[in-house]
Amino acid sequence: MMETFAVDPEIFVQLFVALTLGALLGFERLLAGKEAGMRTFGLVAVGSCLFIIIGEIVMQENYQMFNVDPLRMASSVVTGIGFIGAGLIIFQHELKGLTTAAALWVASAIGVAVGFKMYVIALFAAFLTLFVCVGLWFFERYLEKKVSNR
Repeated sequence: MMETFAVDPEIFVQLFVALTLGALLGFERLLAGKEAGMRTFGLVAVGSCLFIIIGEIVMQENYQMFNVDPLRMASSVVTGIGFIGAGLIIFQHELKGLTTAAALWVASAIGVAVGFKMYVIALFAAFLTLFVCVGLWFFERYLEKKVSNR
């Protein structure tokens, strides 16, 4: 049985930062009219962060009893989020949902980064993801118009 431990207040900061960055990515998907929005992305980021926090706590509290490696937990998060991403991709007459699935995958990685207290990297990754989803979307539309006008 695990002993009770003192809760580090930074855990709440980590979870809040993960939620905020994930929801920010989801907000862009919401504006783009996609199914997965702020709640989905926020939950994925928080869940990823929480798995890392749990792994670190278990490792610190029970390292002698268990061989716990938080990187294994992160690896499992990557695998698990792949199933959610696959569910977002729909094959009809064209491929749909691939960008949302990829952005959701990045939201998971951002949550993992926050879980490991890599706030600056998580923030930078969130801004890069927004740049890809918003900035490159406009650039792609511009290039498509140029090519179709030939």
